[in-house]
Amino acid sequence: MMPFREDFLWGGATAANQCEGGFNKGGRGLANVDVAPYGKDRLAVITGKMKMFDFDKEHFYPSKDAIEMYSHYKEDIKLFAEMGFKVYRMSIAWSRIFPKGDEDKPNEEGLKFYEDVFKECLKYNIKPLVTITHFDCPMHLIKEYGGWKNRKVIKFYENLCHAIFNRYKGLVEYWLTFNEINMILHAPFMGAGLYFEEGENEEEIKYQASHHELVASAIATKIAHEVDKNNKVGCMLAAGIYYPYSSKPEDVLAAQQKNDEMYFFVDIQARGKYPNYALKKFERENLNIKIEKEDLELLKKYTVDFISFSYYSTRCAAADMGKHAKGNEKDNIMKDIKNPELKQTDWGWTVDPLGLRITLNDIYDRYQKPMFIVENGLGAYDKVDKNGYVEDDYRIDYLREHIKNMKDAVEIDGVDLLGFTTWGPIDLVSAGTGEMTKRYGFIYVDRDDFGNGTLKRSRKKSFYWYKKVIESNGEDLE
Repeated sequence: MMPFREDFLWGGATAANQCEGGFNKGGRGLANVDVAPYGKDRLAVITGKMKMFDFDKEHFYPSKDAIEMYSHYKEDIKLFAEMGFKVYRMSIAWSRIFPKGDEDKPNEEGLKFYEDVFKECLKYNIKPLVTITHFDCPMHLIKEYGGWKNRKVIKFYENLCHAIFNRYKGLVEYWLTFNEINMILHAPFMGAGLYFEEGENEEEIKYQASHHELVASAIATKIAHEVDKNNKVGCMLAAGIYYPYSSKPEDVLAAQQKNDEMYFFVDIQARGKYPNYALKKFERENLNIKIEKEDLELLKKYTVDFISFSYYSTRCAAADMGKHAKGNEKDNIMKDIKNPELKQTDWGWTVDPLGLRITLNDIYDRYQKPMFIVENGLGAYDKVDKNGYVEDDYRIDYLREHIKNMKDAVEIDGVDLLGFTTWGPIDLVSAGTGEMTKRYGFIYVDRDDFGNGTLKRSRKKSFYWYKKVIESNGEDLE
């Protein structure tokens, strides 16, 4: 028996701000991640602790040019087709469609660009899976309105949805409303264009902005279904279940609470109402979240069709998080505890293939909706030879073990899974660190951390391996 359905969607995933470049081409406006610098200040910027609203001469900004997929997309999609992609997950740069975000009419050049990209995908029978916003907010909306903390931004997002759902009717069937929506709690400037002034209640602002995004997501689902009944709309979660750090009941409870925090957004997007634990949190912590009656009606009526998520690792939680997380502060946006039983990547991310199966089961048990793994991959240092070839057996090993556990979740546990897209089928800029040297791709791109290089694309060993995986519908993993 084949574990994966015949129409299982194999492919890869990217984000406009990490691969597209062309920041000053085609009428595009400035966006938040454009001004997220490479280096030591990046974490402070993406978490809203350090204001950076424009470029300066002291920093390098990797997303300005990224890997210039804006001008290389035909070459890149052809390579994806050579691997046999059934689906390509990508995002729309909001500021390419509405450069400032609050205009009445969209930018035709931007609309035409994505129309051409989608048609190029369909030429090779690759279905586009489109994230409406992937860590992407026009800077004008941040400067003038405060980003997603302002309720007015819901309407601007609604205008974006009307523009793209109508323009791309018949070209795009699968949509995601927000990338890793729960990252607003951990990287609020990157996730929602939020920054904080001294004395502000950061927790209240983050949850108010979260409410606005949740309402916007429901509105997007409504519009998508009205424009085309064939549209399928999903939410997208940064997943990876929390284990208790020990068998102490206090640690078990701590893990349960951290998982609730992770699932908060999906509980609303999939079930249509605020969970009791969240309402109790608002009450307990005196968070004054403004929720209108019609908001609750929208959330209830327009739930998502499927649940998508990224998976890179699992985490641990303990009653005393500070004690066990000590020495783990570097690049740890989630403020979690590393599992001492697991190996780590070059960037300190734990590797837990079985955790993917556990996470799939946990999500499916909670919601009973179809699921889609839309990010999974290994960021690693690659050694390239003079021909641009990389012997990346470590990447193959990582993906092989994760796909095996994905198969077990489907074949043994009965999980309903639509597809699997690896993160970064082509090398691109890291969202967390801004590096190019943290490489995920099957395709090597000649570009370094400071924008030097020819941008030449070349196939790694893993390119041919993934081609074989797709051809066999996941049966041949050797």
